[in-house]
Amino acid sequence: MKTKKILSTLLTWLPSLIIVLFFIPNALDKILNSNQTGKIVSNTAVMIIAGVYLLIAVVLFLYNKTVLIGTTLLAFYMTLIVCIHMYKGKPYEVTILIVMATIFASYIRKPQLFHQK
Repeated sequence: MKTKKILSTLLTWLPSLIIVLFFIPNALDKILNSNQTGKIVSNTAVMIIAGVYLLIAVVLFLYNKTVLIGTTLLAFYMTLIVCIHMYKGKPYEVTILIVMATIFASYIRKPQLFHQK
Protein backbone atom coordinates (compact mmCIF):
# COMPACT_ATOMS: atom_id res chain seq x y z
CA MET A 1 0.00 0.00 0.00
CA LYS A 2 2.86 2.38 0.77
CA THR A 3 4.41 1.74 -2.64
CA LYS A 4 1.10 2.60 -4.28
CA LYS A 5 0.96 5.92 -2.39
CA ILE A 6 4.55 6.77 -3.37
CA LEU A 7 3.88 5.88 -7.00
CA SER A 8 0.68 7.92 -6.98
CA THR A 9 2.50 10.95 -5.57
CA LEU A 10 5.32 10.57 -8.08
CA LEU A 11 2.92 10.32 -11.02
CA THR A 12 0.96 13.32 -9.74
CA TRP A 13 4.08 15.49 -9.56
CA LEU A 14 5.78 14.23 -12.75
CA PRO A 15 4.00 16.61 -15.19
CA SER A 16 4.75 19.56 -12.91
CA LEU A 17 8.42 18.64 -12.74
CA ILE A 18 8.61 18.40 -16.53
CA ILE A 19 7.03 21.86 -16.81
CA VAL A 20 9.51 23.23 -14.28
CA LEU A 21 12.40 21.70 -16.22
CA PHE A 22 11.28 23.78 -19.18
CA PHE A 23 10.68 27.10 -17.41
CA ILE A 24 13.69 27.30 -15.07
CA PRO A 25 16.39 27.09 -17.78
CA ASN A 26 14.37 29.57 -19.83
CA ALA A 27 14.25 31.99 -16.88
CA LEU A 28 17.93 31.57 -16.05
CA ASP A 29 18.84 32.15 -19.69
CA LYS A 30 16.87 35.39 -19.68
CA ILE A 31 18.60 36.55 -16.49
CA LEU A 32 22.16 35.42 -17.21
CA ASN A 33 22.15 36.06 -20.97
CA SER A 34 19.98 39.17 -20.99
CA ASN A 35 21.54 40.77 -24.08
CA GLN A 36 19.89 38.36 -26.51
CA THR A 37 19.43 39.57 -30.04
CA GLY A 38 16.65 38.68 -32.43
CA LYS A 39 13.99 38.91 -29.74
CA ILE A 40 10.95 41.13 -30.09
CA VAL A 41 12.27 43.15 -27.13
CA SER A 42 16.04 43.51 -27.04
CA ASN A 43 16.19 45.58 -23.84
CA THR A 44 18.27 43.81 -21.20
CA ALA A 45 16.17 45.12 -18.31
CA VAL A 46 13.00 43.68 -19.85
CA MET A 47 14.71 40.31 -20.34
CA ILE A 48 15.89 40.23 -16.72
CA ILE A 49 12.42 41.19 -15.47
CA ALA A 50 10.91 38.42 -17.60
CA GLY A 51 13.37 35.92 -16.11
CA VAL A 52 12.58 36.98 -12.55
CA TYR A 53 8.85 36.85 -13.38
CA LEU A 54 9.28 33.28 -14.61
CA LEU A 55 11.20 32.22 -11.51
CA ILE A 56 8.55 33.70 -9.21
CA ALA A 57 5.78 32.05 -11.24
CA VAL A 58 7.54 28.68 -11.05
CA VAL A 59 7.90 28.95 -7.27
CA LEU A 60 4.21 29.81 -6.97
CA PHE A 61 3.38 26.94 -9.32
CA LEU A 62 5.29 24.43 -7.19
CA TYR A 63 3.83 25.55 -3.84
CA ASN A 64 0.52 23.74 -3.33
CA LYS A 65 -1.35 26.68 -1.81
CA THR A 66 -0.50 29.01 -4.69
CA VAL A 67 -0.61 26.54 -7.57
CA LEU A 68 -3.51 28.40 -9.21
CA ILE A 69 -1.67 31.75 -9.14
CA GLY A 70 1.51 30.17 -10.50
CA THR A 71 -0.41 28.37 -13.23
CA THR A 72 -2.13 31.59 -14.22
CA LEU A 73 1.17 33.48 -14.41
CA LEU A 74 2.92 30.75 -16.42
CA ALA A 75 -0.01 30.28 -18.79
CA PHE A 76 -0.27 34.04 -19.29
CA TYR A 77 3.44 34.28 -20.10
CA MET A 78 3.28 31.41 -22.58
CA THR A 79 0.11 32.81 -24.18
CA LEU A 80 2.02 36.02 -24.86
CA ILE A 81 4.81 33.91 -26.37
CA VAL A 82 2.23 32.19 -28.60
CA CYS A 83 1.06 35.60 -29.81
CA ILE A 84 4.65 36.71 -30.46
CA HIS A 85 5.38 33.53 -32.41
CA MET A 86 2.25 34.04 -34.49
CA TYR A 87 3.23 37.66 -35.15
CA LYS A 88 6.75 36.72 -36.23
CA GLY A 89 5.57 33.80 -38.36
CA LYS A 90 7.36 31.21 -36.24
CA PRO A 91 5.87 27.81 -35.41
CA TYR A 92 3.64 28.24 -32.38
CA GLU A 93 2.14 24.78 -31.93
CA VAL A 94 4.68 23.69 -29.31
CA THR A 95 4.10 26.83 -27.25
CA ILE A 96 0.36 26.14 -27.27
CA LEU A 97 1.11 22.63 -26.03
CA ILE A 98 3.20 24.07 -23.20
CA VAL A 99 0.28 26.27 -22.14
CA MET A 100 -2.02 23.25 -22.16
CA ALA A 101 0.51 21.08 -20.32
CA THR A 102 0.93 23.72 -17.61
CA ILE A 103 -2.81 23.84 -16.99
CA PHE A 104 -3.03 20.04 -17.15
CA ALA A 105 -0.21 19.63 -14.61
CA SER A 106 -1.93 21.90 -12.10
CA TYR A 107 -5.24 20.11 -12.71
CA ILE A 108 -3.64 16.77 -11.90
CA ARG A 109 -2.21 18.14 -8.66
CA LYS A 110 -5.31 20.00 -7.47
CA PRO A 111 -8.43 19.07 -9.48
CA GLN A 112 -10.74 20.67 -6.90
CA LEU A 113 -9.53 24.12 -8.00
CA PHE A 114 -11.14 23.63 -11.40
CA HIS A 115 -14.59 22.56 -10.19
CA GLN A 116 -17.38 24.98 -9.44
CA LYS A 117 -18.74 24.93 -5.92
